[in-house]
Amino acid sequence: MCRGPGGFSPAPAVIDTRLLIMQQIATTESDAALIQQIIAGDADVFETLLKRYEQPVLRILKRHLPYDQVEETAQDVFVKVYQSLPGFKQTGSFKHWLSSIAVRTCYDFWRKHYRNREMPMSSLTEAQAEWLEKTLSNDAEIDHENLGRQKEAREVLEEALGRLSAEDRMVLELVYLEGLTGKEAASLLGWSVANVKVRTFRSRKKLEKILIGLARHEEDR
Repeated sequence: MCRGPGGFSPAPAVIDTRLLIMQQIATTESDAALIQQIIAGDADVFETLLKRYEQPVLRILKRHLPYDQVEETAQDVFVKVYQSLPGFKQTGSFKHWLSSIAVRTCYDFWRKHYRNREMPMSSLTEAQAEWLEKTLSNDAEIDHENLGRQKEAREVLEEALGRLSAEDRMVLELVYLEGLTGKEAASLLGWSVANVKVRTFRSRKKLEKILIGLARHEEDR
């Protein structure tokens, strides 16, 4: 040991161990404890919460928004989270609560920025047209769960989703593209399960009608 002015001082190895323990405690501090500190006025602690959940939020946004809108929308999400913390009921999962804010922010984005559904349909590439023709041939039912898994499918799907309402788009993406149950989607959107079921059924029919319209548009070219 090294002797300091006030007596014996810890060796560097002991200091390093203590620092490591303190860092581990800070890292594993519960969400609830961090939230209480933030609500009590320690705004700097929010940075810890942000770093902990930044990646999950970005993953949600990347699934639902254009790439160039993700970063700005992520900032909107965390502003909403910070402002809403006093109303968070800590009996539930903070991650789920935050995810619901992220999903609803995506919904708000499409409500504000949605393209005009009356705009002329853009032409599809040959590969996209071939995929669509094959999908709709022989009156085959559209496999919604597999939409978006290949490049042509995703591009055609984006074209069709752009002609739905924000509500229709979000419920289809959550239920068919992400595979969530009606209950899970309802929880994230803040809707009733019955509303999600009805909206999903109607949105699916609308999407199929739009895809058929796209196919006919290509045939008439």
